[in-house]
Amino acid sequence: MIQRILFEKIKNQLFKGKAILLIGSRQTGKTSLLHSLFPKDDDVVWLNGDDIGVQSMVSQINTDQWRMVIGDKKILVIDEAQQINDIGLRMKLVTDQLKDVQLIATGSSAFELANRLNEPLTGRKWEYKIYPLSYGEMVKHHGLISERNLLNHRLVYGYYPEVVTSPGKERDVLRMLTDSYLYKDVLSFGGIKKSDKLTTLLQALSYQVGSQVSYSELSKIVGLDGKTIETYIDILEKSYIIFRLPSYSRNLLNELKHSKKIYFYDNGVRNALISNFMPVQQRTDVGALWENFVVSERIKHNEYCGHWCNRYFWRTHKQKEIDYIEEYDGKLFAYEFKYNPRKAAVVPKDFAQAYPDATFKEITPANIEEFVMEKWK
Repeated sequence: MIQRILFEKIKNQLFKGKAILLIGSRQTGKTSLLHSLFPKDDDVVWLNGDDIGVQSMVSQINTDQWRMVIGDKKILVIDEAQQINDIGLRMKLVTDQLKDVQLIATGSSAFELANRLNEPLTGRKWEYKIYPLSYGEMVKHHGLISERNLLNHRLVYGYYPEVVTSPGKERDVLRMLTDSYLYKDVLSFGGIKKSDKLTTLLQALSYQVGSQVSYSELSKIVGLDGKTIETYIDILEKSYIIFRLPSYSRNLLNELKHSKKIYFYDNGVRNALISNFMPVQQRTDVGALWENFVVSERIKHNEYCGHWCNRYFWRTHKQKEIDYIEEYDGKLFAYEFKYNPRKAAVVPKDFAQAYPDATFKEITPANIEEFVMEKWK
């Protein structure tokens, strides 16, 4: 199974004079996508940045040595490029000196890759983010009815490719992900030595999905100072495990101005961290599951269709709130997420008065398609 939207985008950018970067957490299918693009290895050199020998060779390679490595091939793929020292400078040699070679690199840590690539490859790269599979992609794969029927299953187990393609083994796959692969870059590049503290932090964040996050409260739970907590969260975000949503504030004195919510890119990872795979019908956190699912699916949708916007939540000190806000073209679009709404969501009076031109919509399982499946560009 492949991310078909990115497949076409990358295919259209081949051999146009720039490197192509695929960025996303481990096990999201970056390598599988490239193998789908290049099913025959006859014209491709594959290098694995996790290999110590590759790290040693590439970190010191010059243009002539690149020519020897690539030979008469036309495509160079470097997997997990963030593992290689000076990778930006080494890739720059290829883009500048070997004009007939298409360079493609993958990375699972924006934290490290950005430091090593941004300056050397300024103006020389196309960058694409790759996430776990999406609702829209699965609808295109096997149809709307099938994916609708699997919605409760996705809320619990998420969309990591190996999870989706391993029915009956979802728990084992997710445990493997959360025990090893997912945090490899976080621990190695973030300088995090206390892996038990990282696990405790992630579990605390899992229980607070959809709620305001306080670094000072987290520091008490985890046993680390607030500055270290913020550093860990920044690294986790740049490793594509979690993402932050800031509060929106413009007009009202009682609006929360510096608060944040934190979500996981994948529901299955969140549930694995707290060892809770109970069916949706038996859970007390279904509201949080639904909110995390819808927000993360919207992030994927916006990225893949090229819809750029600012993202927020809104809340006052009196606990009036809106789950999610997008701001673009000078307009506000507000959304409330309800898994099983007993009554229609109502726009808070304070928000309506402060932002009379904002639009408002409720998103439920009955209309999720219109929120995460607009036409891909």
